Amino acid sequence: MICKDVIKQELKDNLCKAFQSTDEDAIAEAFADFADGIQQNVLDEFNLYQQTADSTILAKRGVKQLTAQETKYYQSMVDAMKKSDPRQAFTGLNTALPETVIERIIEDIKEEHPLLGAINFINTAALTKILVNKQGAQLAKWGPLNSEITKELQGAIGKIDLTLCKLSAFMPIAKDMLAVGPEWIDAYVRLTLSEAIALALETAIVSGTGNDEPIGMDRDVSDGVSVTGGVYPQKTKITVNSLDPTSYGDIIAKLAKGPNDKNRPVSEVLLIVNPTDYFKKVFPATTVRAADGTYSHDVLPYPTKIIQSSAVKEGSAIFGLASKYFMGIGAGSSGGKIEYSDEVKFLEDERVYLIKMYGNGRALDDNAFILADITGLQPASLKVEVTNSAKE
Repeated sequence: MICKDVIKQELKDNLCKAFQSTDEDAIAEAFADFADGIQQNVLDEFNLYQQTADSTILAKRGVKQLTAQETKYYQSMVDAMKKSDPRQAFTGLNTALPETVIERIIEDIKEEHPLLGAINFINTAALTKILVNKQGAQLAKWGPLNSEITKELQGAIGKIDLTLCKLSAFMPIAKDMLAVGPEWIDAYVRLTLSEAIALALETAIVSGTGNDEPIGMDRDVSDGVSVTGGVYPQKTKITVNSLDPTSYGDIIAKLAKGPNDKNRPVSEVLLIVNPTDYFKKVFPATTVRAADGTYSHDVLPYPTKIIQSSAVKEGSAIFGLASKYFMGIGAGSSGGKIEYSDEVKFLEDERVYLIKMYGNGRALDDNAFILADITGLQPASLKVEVTNSAKE
């Protein structure tokens, strides 16, 4: 028997590969396969709970007590799914996914995915645009309020349109699923959306082109950058062959210089690397052996959060300031509704539903992230120097 966790990981891997492609049909199919696998797992857990009444199963599956609004929403959704014409029933169901459910989805994402927990990732609710400070801390200036100061302020404030990027998730719902109750439906919806959204976001946050998707950390967002067809160019790589104090200090010094050419403090560095490169490159370069023979790994000259992400290509790494990447996602003013969908065909006893979320993200300044070539990164070595020796 194949372990369910292995099946789930395989589905996640397939979904991640699909996100990195441009084949919309492949993405839709991978989405539906992934959701179908989660659904079967939830049904199995529900049947086991019915037999044993073991409360630990509820905790394992993430089944939570719902608010009155959430219960009413899911019950209305189930009633609509049971209709002979679900499309017409859902057209009349104007209620969007409750905001509390979206909040829990974002909490789940942050807890399970270190990268999304590290950056400035927020629920934008019904917001359509958000203002951000592109220049960082600036000195106040005394003097008359004139056009020069106004012009300077305008250049320091950026606007991110949260409705430009749409993220769609497919959810197959089997007839058996309709009998499990609102709490289990909620667990299925949250798990499907949190995993699917997290995988899509992580890919875009690392290397999104900016064309109908967020702008990735590895993209050049400097003022005046040439954007072709909505695609932002990739940053020029720097070569990193060592993580010794001198080399690492040079990297941090680049991050410590803001776009307004003013220095800024760096309390922690974010290092994102492909899992394969982590064990082949970063792990050997950050593992040291103590005098007693024990090893310590992830040892760097400065406080650093190392995150493994399949979204980073092998041979590359991203160094940066986590707080300088903004990502907002929410239902938007017209999203968050679950709708009947004909876009993906499945088994006869299943109907496929679609939910759309809106959001956008980008680095707040171009100096906040560095794209590096680590193909030549060398393992750490213990350097011993003799400063004085006794003469015989």
